[in-house]
Amino acid sequence: MAKYTGPDCRLCRREGVKLNLKGEKCMTDKCPVAKRPVAPGQHGSGKKKLSEYAVQLREKQKLKRIYGMLEDQFRIFYERAAKSKESTGLKLLQLLECRLDNVVYRMGIGKSRTHARQIVNHGHITVNGRKVNIPSFIVKVGDVIAVKDNKTSNGIFTDVKGSKVVMPKWLEFNSDNLSGKILSLPAREDIDYNIQEHMIVELYSR
Repeated sequence: MAKYTGPDCRLCRREGVKLNLKGEKCMTDKCPVAKRPVAPGQHGSGKKKLSEYAVQLREKQKLKRIYGMLEDQFRIFYERAAKSKESTGLKLLQLLECRLDNVVYRMGIGKSRTHARQIVNHGHITVNGRKVNIPSFIVKVGDVIAVKDNKTSNGIFTDVKGSKVVMPKWLEFNSDNLSGKILSLPAREDIDYNIQEHMIVELYSR
């Protein structure tokens, strides 16, 4: 499957905001967005007025990059949201938040969404007791997400055990046994990114 293989920090600089693609590095002075907050390339520091289409496109690109998705997969998620009877923008955000790799990241099992995706791909995660190695798997309310019993002693989970992680209201997580539960669907205020989802809906509705 196709995937982006370039520098993650270049994506953050292109969007002009921290997308938290590198985990702890994004919170330090080493973050390239903090050191050089301009778009990459020789014309990156130039300022020009963006058209309405360009603004909508940047919102879509920002959301895609936050969740580590390419266009075809993102379009599938949008079309699924558009078929819902709920607000398309909110439903799209909820579907993205309920991806298994994102839930693993939100629970603090993965240091970043990329790291969480690797953990899922390598078969370390179970949903309701069954191994799931598909990062885009959509979890539902009541699902129990956990690290496989025979993987809990793996070194990558050493720092997670006993740690204190601030959970979104829609999740609970026990860091002692490395398992958590989906309490509800995320509300809009639980999604802590400055995304104007209505612009994405307007872009796809053109």
